[in-house]
Amino acid sequence: MVLRVFNTMTRKKETFVPIEKGKVRMYVCGPTVYNYIHIGNARPVVVFDTVRRYFEYRGYEVNYVSNFTDVDDRLINASKERHIPVPQIADQFIKAFLSDIRALNVKKATVNPRATETMPEIIAFIGRLVETGYAYPVHGDVYFRTRKFQDYGKLSHQSVDDLKSGARIEIGENKEDPLDFALWKAAKPGEIKWKSPWGEGRPGWHIECSAMVEKYLGDTIDIHAGGTDLVFPHHENEIAQSEALHHKTMAHYWLHNGHIQINNEKMSKSIGNVILVHDLIQKYDPQVIRFFILTVQYRHPINFSDELLNDAVQAFGRLKTAAFNLRERVGDRDVDDSAFQEKGDHYRQDFISAMDDDFNTANAIAVLFDIVKDANIALQQTNAEPGQLAGYLNVLLELSGVLGLKLESHETSILDSEIEDLIKKREQARNQKQFALADQIRGELKSKGIVLEDTVQGVRWRRDQE
Repeated sequence: MVLRVFNTMTRKKETFVPIEKGKVRMYVCGPTVYNYIHIGNARPVVVFDTVRRYFEYRGYEVNYVSNFTDVDDRLINASKERHIPVPQIADQFIKAFLSDIRALNVKKATVNPRATETMPEIIAFIGRLVETGYAYPVHGDVYFRTRKFQDYGKLSHQSVDDLKSGARIEIGENKEDPLDFALWKAAKPGEIKWKSPWGEGRPGWHIECSAMVEKYLGDTIDIHAGGTDLVFPHHENEIAQSEALHHKTMAHYWLHNGHIQINNEKMSKSIGNVILVHDLIQKYDPQVIRFFILTVQYRHPINFSDELLNDAVQAFGRLKTAAFNLRERVGDRDVDDSAFQEKGDHYRQDFISAMDDDFNTANAIAVLFDIVKDANIALQQTNAEPGQLAGYLNVLLELSGVLGLKLESHETSILDSEIEDLIKKREQARNQKQFALADQIRGELKSKGIVLEDTVQGVRWRRDQE
C-alpha cells in the first residue's frame, strides 16, 4: 500500500518518498510560551504526534523536532506586565505545555530546541545571509531582501506584486522595501538581548526555525508541519531564508492542519471564547479530547462545542467499554488468537488504507468501531471462543494505540462490588428525595459503561455493549 500526503506546496496529494529509506526527518512548529496553550494550539500537537506514530507503526524511524519560541514581543510584553524576567515566564509555560500534552498522550519529541539556546546558530545563519547579499543590516536591525529570493510566495501561492499592495513600513523600521522582514531586532531599553555583529538585540520570529531545522535535521527535510495560519508569513519566510542560503529545497512535503472554531465562531480573545487545554482537561478526560480532535481529518476545520465534546465522551466510552468487556471475558489467560489472524489483518488493512490516504483519522476511527460492533456480537455468544475474543481485543488495542488512544483508563476497571455500592447509594438518595444526587450517580455509572434498568423486581445493571 502507498502512503499519500497532501502537500501545501503543490496543493495535491503526493506519494510519500523519504529522503533516506526507512527514516523520516520531521519538523513541527511549536508554541510561543507566554501563556497556557488553547485547544487550537493542541490540534497540531495531537495531529502531528499521530502522524509520527503512524510512520513508526509502518516501520519508519522518525526524528521529530518541535521548537519552543521563548523570546518574542509577546513574552517581552508579558515580562513587563508581570515584572518577571522573560526566561522565568518561558520556563513556567514550557513546563505547563509539557504537562498538558503529556495528559493528551503526546510522545516526547526527539528534541525540543529553544530559541534562546540556539542563539549562536541563529546569529551565524543571519551572518551568512548578510555575506551573500540576501540580508542587510541597518541601525542594529537586520532585514531579509524578499525580492532577491525569486520564488517568494510559492508556498502561499501569492505573487510579490499581490503582497506588495498590503505591505508597509512601520514607524521605527528602516527597511529598503516594505516586503522585507526582520531577521534581527535591535534591543530597546530594558529588553532581553544578546550580543551580535550588528549590535545587541534578539532574533526575529522566522529565523529561529530555519536555524533549528539546519542544526537538528539538515538542509533538506522530509516534512515541515504546523497550523494553516503559519503558511504565510512564517513558513513562506522560512523557505526564503533557508533556500536562499542553501540553494536546496527546504522540505519535500508541507503539511498544515485546519482551524478549530468554537461554536462555529473563530476563536478570539476579543470575543472571549478562547478555551485553554489547562482548563479543559480538568473537566474532560484528556483522552476524550484527543479522540475528539482525531474524529475530523486533519486538514479540515473542526468545530468545538460542549455538545460535540459530550458526544465524543459517549463515543469514546463505547471503545473503552468494549475493551473492558473483552478483557473481562479473556481474563489473564495466555490465549492463542492465531485463528483470528485473517480477520485481524482485514481490520488492519482497512485501517492502513484510511491512514495512507493523507492520515485520515476519521476513517481510521470508523475501523475501530467496526471492530467494536463485531466484538460485541461475539461477546453476546456464551460459547464464543477465547481466541476469537482475544483477537478482537488485541487488534482493537493495537490500532487505537497507533492513534495514541488509551483504552485502559481506570474508568473502565470498575468492579462489580463498586457498582453495587453505587447502586445502593443511588437508592438511598432516591428514598431521601435527593434526586439530583441519584441522577448524578446514574450518570457516573453510565460514563463508566454501566447501564441501570429500573424494574418491578428492583434495579438491574449491565455493561453497555452497544
